[in-house]
Amino acid sequence: MIAHHSARPPSMMDVAAAAGVSHQTVSRVLNASGKVAPDTRQRVLDAIEQLGYRRNSVARALVTRRSGTLGLITTTSTHYGPTSMLVSIELAASRAGYFIAVAPIDSCTPDTLGDAIDHMLGLAVEGIVILAPIEDIAEDLGTIRVSVPVVAVTSASTAESLGVVPVAVDQYEGARLAVEHLVSHGHTAITHLAGPSDWFEAQGREKAYRDVMARHGLTPCVYSTRGWEASVGFEVGTAIANGTLPTAIFAANDPLALGLINAFTSAGITVPGDVSVVGFDDEPGARYFMPPLTTVRQDFRGLGEAVVTVMMHALEGRAPDAPTLLTPELVVRASTAAPPLSAH
Repeated sequence: MIAHHSARPPSMMDVAAAAGVSHQTVSRVLNASGKVAPDTRQRVLDAIEQLGYRRNSVARALVTRRSGTLGLITTTSTHYGPTSMLVSIELAASRAGYFIAVAPIDSCTPDTLGDAIDHMLGLAVEGIVILAPIEDIAEDLGTIRVSVPVVAVTSASTAESLGVVPVAVDQYEGARLAVEHLVSHGHTAITHLAGPSDWFEAQGREKAYRDVMARHGLTPCVYSTRGWEASVGFEVGTAIANGTLPTAIFAANDPLALGLINAFTSAGITVPGDVSVVGFDDEPGARYFMPPLTTVRQDFRGLGEAVVTVMMHALEGRAPDAPTLLTPELVVRASTAAPPLSAH
């Protein structure tokens, strides 16, 4: 067995000495370049394993300009959407042979975003992906110059103004499908429980709601209380139960819809008998709500693949022809139906 007693990490020269080859041969084995005899290659691999040698990706990047690493900057949000995006991008990058270095930022300022980008560049990342669902992140991004390609998961108009490559799910189209579904069932008193006003997803969903209502000559009603949490849905649902009940509600995400349904059930209001409810995201538990929730499904796996594909094109110097917008899907379940006869 080969032993390595030095306090420093083993180097490529140590591997070469242990295998009885030149460091150029070790390099060819590591980079799968050039011809190496099978038995020689095996000796090098054995030495690497026994010494515990790990390549210094930063040093390698200085020579090859390829580190095999992408940076990803995201908020600390634990909501289903941002978390699903993060995981899908990590998995897609892994399938493409890239490692993802993640830098979460709690409060977004030009300094915190700049520090995160500087940290990523210090890791010799080849490109940076930024999950920028909030206006503050996008605005701060516009003040920073980055020396590697940047792909942003944000609104297309914002990305264009910042000069970064955008990839996103079409939030407007998803909300349009949801509201049109309610209208097609005969609902006219449709209200909207919106997400936070500084989130691009919430803005796109609310705009679609208002546009569809206007297109059908209906009066929009957006509750002043906003958020993403089920507790917000429960609070609003309790208030609605004690006032005038609409025949349908489009909630900006599934937890809001869950809170609404819980409050209505507690007050003896049935879904969809008295009021229909539609959510957004199709969280894994949405089909097990009582009743199962009609909602809009976002293709997060497809989003991750699209982000990495666009990044690979950017690394090759290929500019996208247009923003990448993925189309969501309406999933119809038992929480929606025609309005009650008393509403006609």
